[in-house]
Amino acid sequence: MPKTIRFKLNGQTKSLTSDRERMLLWVLRTDYELTGTKYGCGEGFCGACTVLVDHEAIRSCQYPIEDVDGREVITIEGLSKNGKLHPLQQAFIEHDALQCGFCTPGMILSAYALLHKKPDPSRKEIIEHMEDNLCRCSAYNRIVPAIQDAAQKLRGGS
Repeated sequence: MPKTIRFKLNGQTKSLTSDRERMLLWVLRTDYELTGTKYGCGEGFCGACTVLVDHEAIRSCQYPIEDVDGREVITIEGLSKNGKLHPLQQAFIEHDALQCGFCTPGMILSAYALLHKKPDPSRKEIIEHMEDNLCRCSAYNRIVPAIQDAAQKLRGGS
């Protein structure tokens, strides 16, 4: 049964009438044309569909739209501000932590959720947090230093 869902998406208030069980991934990609959120496995295992809901990383392919009612959703498109990339986005570029780029939005948003909770994670904590985001190109050796660099910059370091 359709329901009107009200939420904040990348800083803008949205209202959408939709089937309550429809997955957030498809709302983002089809209704709002935000294609940075990727369809990967469709089972919540790979992390390509990761977005932030109230600063928590969630798998949007398994997250019903009704669960964002009254909440804030941030996609990769919402991280940059006034044309300036978020430090995580910039660090991924600087460290060449992306190859094909398919997993990158999910990786960045998962890293954001980690740094939101723990601004100075150890290398081990980064690896443990990121282990559920899969990269078929195996850019992990560049992803971890990119996250470490972004964490330092977000804390005010150079």
